[in-house]
Amino acid sequence: MSTLALMLSTPLMQRALLVALLVGLAAPVIGTYLVQRRLALLGDGIGHMALTGVAAGWLVGNAAALTPHDALAVPGAAVAAVVGAVLVETVRARGRTSGDVALALIFYGGIAGGVLLIGVAGGTSANLTGYLFGSVSTVTTADLWLTVGLAVVILAVGLGLRPALFALCHDEEFARASGLPVRALNLTVAVLAALTVSVAMRVVGVLLVSALMIVPVALAQLLVRSFRATMALAMVVGVVVSVVGLSVTYYVPLAPGATIVLLAIAGYAVASVVRPLLGRPGTGQDPHLDVADDVEVEEVR
Repeated sequence: MSTLALMLSTPLMQRALLVALLVGLAAPVIGTYLVQRRLALLGDGIGHMALTGVAAGWLVGNAAALTPHDALAVPGAAVAAVVGAVLVETVRARGRTSGDVALALIFYGGIAGGVLLIGVAGGTSANLTGYLFGSVSTVTTADLWLTVGLAVVILAVGLGLRPALFALCHDEEFARASGLPVRALNLTVAVLAALTVSVAMRVVGVLLVSALMIVPVALAQLLVRSFRATMALAMVVGVVVSVVGLSVTYYVPLAPGATIVLLAIAGYAVASVVRPLLGRPGTGQDPHLDVADDVEVEEVR
């Protein structure tokens, strides 16, 4: 108990736990829309693009003699991620390149740009390791306030526009026929995904950020049916695995990002085993148990 109190009284862990809480709450919101649209890997592509923004922020901070030199890394990642997300959505919407090819271009271009710019800034690719795999223990007060601001935007837009975004993700043609601004909503989803990547980068890293957006949603889909319930349960799962995973790494010397993601995957495995035992609401059950069956099948002799 004294160790827990010591952990909660440490300013470093207070900042890290608050960031983990916000990331666990916000990431599954946009992840629910991406899973519904079958764009689960979009977060990965945007994450690689964010790596170029991290290196660009490092380069600018170095040129401006800021301390530390990576003070502009997260803002740079946010800008690069938004630009990358808008490019992917524009290419996909115009249909000149398929979605997977557009994502591949972002993947390779993002990594190459990051390594190239970090070299120009006088650093090495090792300086990018903390951003690749997460380094929540290095969260500064400025990072915390930036995370709070981005998380508030993601939650406000993601939850506030849920009816319109659900219509878009469920059937884009129906949304267009209903008079919804489909192109603006598509760009909104892409920008929200980019901001989520920027928020989660400090916790799980750009290589694992997509897992925190997608795995809690996949777990929730095993247990509940409705869109609203899936999003709500995914947010709960995201918060639990983020806070518990980070707390575990306080006692055991493990990588926080990898621990959080593996906890989420373990939860998915447990839910996969438990689901057949619980049954899924609305499937395999007679909806009118009080009414006699109106069809009788004659036994075949």
